[in-house]
Amino acid sequence: MRILGIDPGSRATGYGLIDQQGNRLSHLDNGAIITQSPSPLADRLEQIYNKLEELITQFQPDAVAVEQVFVAKNPASALKLGHARGVALLAGVKAGLPVAEYSALQVKNAVVGYGRAAKSQVQQMTRTLLNLPEIAQEDAADALAVAICHAHSHQLTARIALQPSRGGRR
Repeated sequence: MRILGIDPGSRATGYGLIDQQGNRLSHLDNGAIITQSPSPLADRLEQIYNKLEELITQFQPDAVAVEQVFVAKNPASALKLGHARGVALLAGVKAGLPVAEYSALQVKNAVVGYGRAAKSQVQQMTRTLLNLPEIAQEDAADALAVAICHAHSHQLTARIALQPSRGGRR
């Protein structure tokens, strides 16, 4: 399974692409879509959408995983983040792909084993789990972590679905 992980942001949207074959994860690509803050929000959202569409066309992922919005102190920032997240969801849906959403807590638990892990711990674990030559940029590492979280969660969900139900009386 090929997974595109996305860490949305109106200034920097991280992306990470991984392949999952059984329990083995391999890195394909990662980076950040950097937009110019003086540009109107609509233009920045279009830039994010176009780049995600390009990545989907180029890498042909089987699924898209997006980090959920956290509660921000600044309502205006949270709203802009929500717009960027909506664009990421739309890019996946428009490509006909299944789209999953994960909270930061779920992502950190899946990658580091601790839901309150520091960004540096997430960066180091993505490097270790994907055998990267160097630590990925913060937004890209977060996106790779979202993809890794989906790989683990999707695998677990598939196993549970394959288990026979235990009928009978209680």
